[in-house]
Amino acid sequence: MKIKLLPEKAVVLGNAMVIADLHIGFEESVAQEGVYIPKLLREIIDTTRRIIERERPKVLVINGDLKHSFTPLKREFLEVGAFLREVKELVDEVVLVKGNHDTGINWIREKFGVEIVESLEIRGWTIAHGHLKVEGGKVIIGHEHPSIRLRDEVGASVKVPVFLKGSNILVLPAFSPWAYGNDLTVNEPISPVLRNFDLENLSVVATTGEELLNFGKFGDLIRAMRLLG
Repeated sequence: MKIKLLPEKAVVLGNAMVIADLHIGFEESVAQEGVYIPKLLREIIDTTRRIIERERPKVLVINGDLKHSFTPLKREFLEVGAFLREVKELVDEVVLVKGNHDTGINWIREKFGVEIVESLEIRGWTIAHGHLKVEGGKVIIGHEHPSIRLRDEVGASVKVPVFLKGSNILVLPAFSPWAYGNDLTVNEPISPVLRNFDLENLSVVATTGEELLNFGKFGDLIRAMRLLG
């Protein structure tokens, strides 16, 4: 079964659409520390609705970190509810694969009928968040927030989210607009799942939000970047 990568940092597999790392409530969480940033919940909802209306999946799979804070926040509770209320009307089913940020999330099962699982099998792929090891098979993970920083000949740079793709693994970029990502051109993978794969041979597909850019194999990209200085 071929996986369809979408520029909006989502994938379609069969009749399911998969997104990861929404981190709803991030703005409220950092506000508790005295940092105030614009709320982007409406953007997350609108983007999700737009993809669903275009791709027509029957199932929405959220591959971990639907929410952000590890401690209960009233505003986060309200924002998660607002998101689920709008997307539930567009699909037959919403499934949450629990991530490490999804503490105290079981209330969405009773209130919204969202199925909550540790992992999920779809068309021969295991969907797991990626913060814990997954044994064998083909896996789709989030958690890593993969990105690369691209530089030009005059030193300007831009950080872009990417998909990492191999025959037995697909790493999703974070769906949250605030999750700038782990720059794997300079940092080691944080996911224990990804650390078990040969990063150099994974394909790098960057997304601008409107189009996908294939940069070939990760190892070749790194060598090309070194040649550019």
